[in-house]
Amino acid sequence: MTNLVIDIGNTYTKIAVFKLDELLAVVQLETVGTDTLDSFLDNYKIDRAIISSVKTGIEAWQTDLGAKIPLTYFNALIRNSIQNHYLTPDTLGTDRLAAVIGASHMYPGVNSLVINGGTCITYDHIDAGGNYFGGSISPGLNMRYKALNYYTAGLPLISTDAAFNAAYGNNTETAIRSGVQSGIKYELMGFIESYKTNNTPLNIILSGGDSIFFDTLLKNSIFAPYIKIEPYLVLKGLNAAIQKHND
Repeated sequence: MTNLVIDIGNTYTKIAVFKLDELLAVVQLETVGTDTLDSFLDNYKIDRAIISSVKTGIEAWQTDLGAKIPLTYFNALIRNSIQNHYLTPDTLGTDRLAAVIGASHMYPGVNSLVINGGTCITYDHIDAGGNYFGGSISPGLNMRYKALNYYTAGLPLISTDAAFNAAYGNNTETAIRSGVQSGIKYELMGFIESYKTNNTPLNIILSGGDSIFFDTLLKNSIFAPYIKIEPYLVLKGLNAAIQKHND
């Protein structure tokens, strides 16, 4: 079976093609149209598709795609391999749910903490028995920089500097970097330590656009040996979900 997997995020849409669990192709786009999807259908023998979206409403290209191949819209009711104990499953972000499904599928029988770095930073834990109870959401890297600029009169908007590793800032620009980047580092370490206390051993999975940067922040920490980078974890989770849903 060859699956077309589409993840519509806050900023970008990711489109991937899987043959069973093998990732054949992936692209990231700001806008998607019927022509884009037709190119995938022309180049691959697609059997079915799944769409996950953090946005409401259905665009014309989604309707067109559904008229050409079997199409599933991912949600908390989709049959999958985990036990979802979230108290309000209808409000759970589809990206968060897909990520823990992906973690459980790729690393079965293991406690995993999924840290997704995108517009927001999310922390979601799936235990060795495939049970998911919830997680945490905090502002993402770029959101923190923009918020400091937007909500103050005098702080400039600056960009991320992956090379910054000072203990503190000695001017306004480096003080902001220290607060944002070191703040995220300590936040990451705090969440990991909290989950590791009751879930040993703990698999730490970094995903999302900022996963490489987060790995840099943690490279000298005691948690470094347990870290795995899976930038396409959400896509892999959606692919696992459509396979299970159609078993």
